[in-house]
Amino acid sequence: MSAESPPPPDAKSLETSARAASKGGLPPIHLWNPPDCGEIDIHIARDGTWYHEGSEIRRPGLVRLFSTILRKEGDRYVLVTPVEKVGIRVDDAPFVAVDFEVSGSGTDQKIIFETNVGDLVTAGDATPIRITRDPETEEPSPYVLVRDRLEALIDRKSFYRLVDIAEPRVHAGETWFGVWSSGRFFPIAPAGDGAG
Repeated sequence: MSAESPPPPDAKSLETSARAASKGGLPPIHLWNPPDCGEIDIHIARDGTWYHEGSEIRRPGLVRLFSTILRKEGDRYVLVTPVEKVGIRVDDAPFVAVDFEVSGSGTDQKIIFETNVGDLVTAGDATPIRITRDPETEEPSPYVLVRDRLEALIDRKSFYRLVDIAEPRVHAGETWFGVWSSGRFFPIAPAGDGAG
């Protein structure tokens, strides 16, 4: 390692820096441009569990704190403080949408998701729902954008609930089942798939 590259910080120093920078709410990480300190052995599994050096991080407050300093740069996920930036591994999306509430109805309906780290996000133009399908199995993977290119994988039970409230509508010239939120229709599956 060259003299110009400081060694990657450990999780404790990241926690200390993040706490110092966080005054409640989300810190202004978009304004920070600290030196890149390489990679740290933190990874987020597909189910939203955070691990450090192979062991689960069991402190919900620490996971929440780290989630507030997470940023996506290109295809890389980084934890950012005013003084350091380190890369981490993310298996799929960094968050999981574990539940949602619905208010209103029809085109005025709003779907408010809650993530595994306590974020609340209302699906809409700035925070869309999207569905990808495995090319081999056709298994859907639904996501909602939480903030700044960071998505939450919508968990299975919540996705089934979305399917239950889906309604048919012509979308891109075809009939789709989908849901309304904040005045926008989000297609889930073509009507021929038997959803809904």
